[in-house]
Amino acid sequence: MLDDVCGCRVSLTDADALAAWNGVVLGILSHGQATGDHLGDLLQRAPEFALAHAMKGLACLMLGRREVVQTAVEASAAANAALARGGATAREQLWCKALEDWLAGRPTDAIGRMEAAMQLNPADTISMKLSHGIRFIMGDNTGMLRSVKRALPAHGPDHPLYGYILGCHSFALEENGDYEGAERVGLRALQFAKDDAWGLHAVTHVYDMTHRTDAGIALIDENTGVWSHCNNFRFHVWWHKALLHLDQRDYDTALSLYDTKIREDKTDDYRDFSNASSLLMRLELEGVNIGDRWVELADLAEKRTSDGCLVFADMHYMLALIGETRPEAAAQMTARVAQSAKEHDEMAQVMTTPGLSTSKGLEAFGEADYSAAFAHLHAAQPHFQSMGGSHAQRDVFERLTIEAGLRAGRLNETEALLLERTTLRGGFEDNFAATRMDHVAKLRQMSEAPTAAE
Repeated sequence: MLDDVCGCRVSLTDADALAAWNGVVLGILSHGQATGDHLGDLLQRAPEFALAHAMKGLACLMLGRREVVQTAVEASAAANAALARGGATAREQLWCKALEDWLAGRPTDAIGRMEAAMQLNPADTISMKLSHGIRFIMGDNTGMLRSVKRALPAHGPDHPLYGYILGCHSFALEENGDYEGAERVGLRALQFAKDDAWGLHAVTHVYDMTHRTDAGIALIDENTGVWSHCNNFRFHVWWHKALLHLDQRDYDTALSLYDTKIREDKTDDYRDFSNASSLLMRLELEGVNIGDRWVELADLAEKRTSDGCLVFADMHYMLALIGETRPEAAAQMTARVAQSAKEHDEMAQVMTTPGLSTSKGLEAFGEADYSAAFAHLHAAQPHFQSMGGSHAQRDVFERLTIEAGLRAGRLNETEALLLERTTLRGGFEDNFAATRMDHVAKLRQMSEAPTAAE
């Protein structure tokens, strides 16, 4: 047996296979384009390495696509066959169990397996990253912070992966509202891991949430080497830059980034799709004419209405369906969400709340029935967190709830939502909040003004 880059024992005996596994670990931590190549090389060199098969299956499930679930099932079978041959470490067995748990509809149990692996060796950075990633998908921001804090004492500056755990710590701090701490830790992460796109992205979140748009744009522009190596995560960094320009009301730059960077590859990967559909919706809410850009997204979204792997993905597909005004497809999505809510797994709980109310609210918004849209979205809003993703990503649904409230004349509730949103952002009022608060004040003034008859 050999030790990997995390300092954990693995049931590999070949140095080249170990190098391939270490490439997988570093690739996942840095969101590198070559990660899949390293995994393919590893599976060729060590086809009986259970951890490689478990990694393949878990990566498939993180894609949130129905058609790759079968690949994850096959990877789980290969992992268990490898376990049956004997010689696997306790950590490898836990990863294989984590894949089984998630396939059985219990991602929180999969998180538990990763945490158990970290108990075996708190310096196990990749198990921490997997726990972090699944928690992110499940919207468990407090769990992300607890998890990374447990691992931090075992990751000193001499640990080869120290910068990456700092990046995860930064993001967890940001998602829990510690913006000052997140900025400090995230910038330190970049000193130790020059390709830590997650850490850079965490600091970008801080600048978005605290309305420091110039600082965010400069951070991205001045550190292209940190994220230019990335897989499709680089599109997400461009999306963050577009949001910062949007907050500055620089709509032309935001649209240019959409055309040349964010939709550089016109995929229906839900992560790429969520970047695109949420940006277009934000722009439309600001009155920007986005032309025929919805058509491409809506064509893809219509093919995903039966997917049902993640509420977060489904609701971003729904944005395109209402943006392009495809009521039949939107109704199909809502009906499918209602059907998925009847299942008996953890995702069904999220499909029920907030999934179904969000879907109904978005559908009503697309039909310009703003009273119904607000009723449904306002009911879902306290539970948006469990959709997964980040505060910045889910903010498109917050904006739509607020916009529906304004258009429905629900001024008191809308003002309360705006104040809550600003509080979440550390008390920093961005341009969206400022313009909507002005709108609330004007509508109140109009409603209180005496009529000519009086």
